[in-house]
Amino acid sequence: MADFFEVVHTQRAARSFLPDDVDDASISRILTAATHAPSAENSQPFVFIVVRDAAIRRAIGDLTARIWEGGAKALESDRLSPSFLRDVDRGAMGGIAGAPVLIVVCGDTRLTYPQSMDASVFPAVQNLLLAAHALGLGSTLTTMPVLGGDELSEPLGLPADVVPIAVIPLGHLAQPLGPPRRKPLSEKAHLNRYGTPYPPTPSGEVSVP
Repeated sequence: MADFFEVVHTQRAARSFLPDDVDDASISRILTAATHAPSAENSQPFVFIVVRDAAIRRAIGDLTARIWEGGAKALESDRLSPSFLRDVDRGAMGGIAGAPVLIVVCGDTRLTYPQSMDASVFPAVQNLLLAAHALGLGSTLTTMPVLGGDELSEPLGLPADVVPIAVIPLGHLAQPLGPPRRKPLSEKAHLNRYGTPYPPTPSGEVSVP
């Protein structure tokens, strides 16, 4: 098993997958890790739909592509670098739907307050992504299909109280992924007040802008 920090530091989004199956034992292990995430009042409102059926996966893929081409791509074109945009485009236009398993992460609205739902579900998503990477599988987080509303809920047979929140493709990587691109901690962390860099300088002194 990989070291925890190695897993965290090397996990990144995968948007193309081999058709090879993912066994149920691995999926169960990944989802069990997801269920061990914290949630508001330990309400555990997360619900996971493991989609293996090819027709349902295709329907989710078609929905994603329509949303992407229907405005999401234009919205992102000025925000993403050309290479990043191409990668997302390949995923939205079929790469994600090509995964042998799609996990639709939902929230049971009967179990927690609306204000607490995201805070109670996305930690489970993060556990899921990390667990998949620890087992050598690729995954990514996408919320685009959720914009389809009933078009996503109906094929899954979701009751009105269970709402889709994210879709996670899961599969064996089609190609190795390089290291994730992250800004240094010094650009993201502050000491006591915004604008005071963290961590302190090597001398132990904190530079004040």
